[in-house]
Amino acid sequence: MKAAILGCGYVGKAVAQLWKTQGIHITATTTSSDRVSDLQTVADAVQVVNGSDADGIAALLQDQDTLLICVGAGRQANYEDVYLRTAQTVVGALDRASNLKQIIFTSSYSVYGNYDGAWVREDDPVKPATDNARIMAETEQTLLGAATPDRQVGIFRLGGIYGPGRELAKIYSRAAGTTRPGSGHEGSNWIHLDDIVGAIAHAQTHSLSGLYNLVQDEIPTVRELIDRVCQANDLDPVQWDPSQPSARPYNVRVSNQKLKAAGYTFRHSTFEGI
Repeated sequence: MKAAILGCGYVGKAVAQLWKTQGIHITATTTSSDRVSDLQTVADAVQVVNGSDADGIAALLQDQDTLLICVGAGRQANYEDVYLRTAQTVVGALDRASNLKQIIFTSSYSVYGNYDGAWVREDDPVKPATDNARIMAETEQTLLGAATPDRQVGIFRLGGIYGPGRELAKIYSRAAGTTRPGSGHEGSNWIHLDDIVGAIAHAQTHSLSGLYNLVQDEIPTVRELIDRVCQANDLDPVQWDPSQPSARPYNVRVSNQKLKAAGYTFRHSTFEGI
């Protein structure tokens, strides 16, 4: 079994570590030659390639059985370049990737937009509230359009990611002692790194296809979660100003029942210890 990981950052590297222990031959990619030596510790081969490099992507996909696309955009990155063009390049190279039987893509629950806190499932319409979310939704459709009877395409809509090095206390420490706009009533959908890795491995093993929400069971409001994090970590509490409009353009509670029905068991279904 051979797998390529296009975008081997926080999530991709963790998946590579697991897959390598399972005997899967891993080819990892990076856009920076500075990361090659680091990725060589978790992958059998490392390729420096940009998502818009048609020849580079075609070379990557040759002889691969599975492709995991988990590219990430920094705060200043162009989503269209990072996500949509990468997906378009991959799809354009598929006629030269006859062995590829599976594509897995890590998307975001932000594609749902604002449902005023209502629960959403995978068959609910997307209502992107930002340009970035719109591009993510378009990326999903680009990849789903590449599915065939012989090639599965599975897409995970992730919640906010936390885990080792991305602890909630670290994430919210900058908010401690500040006043935030709004009332903090929006749903706070999160997923632990362990479950991202676990769900991707489950998808690879069971050839999952289609859309799957990937968030944990427990979905407090933003206010409830920040209060708990601050109390548990002796941080100054956050105040809220309901007279100001919330800075969050989306408000949903995301159901993970479809993934559970597909046989996945969450390791972190709730926040533990905060």
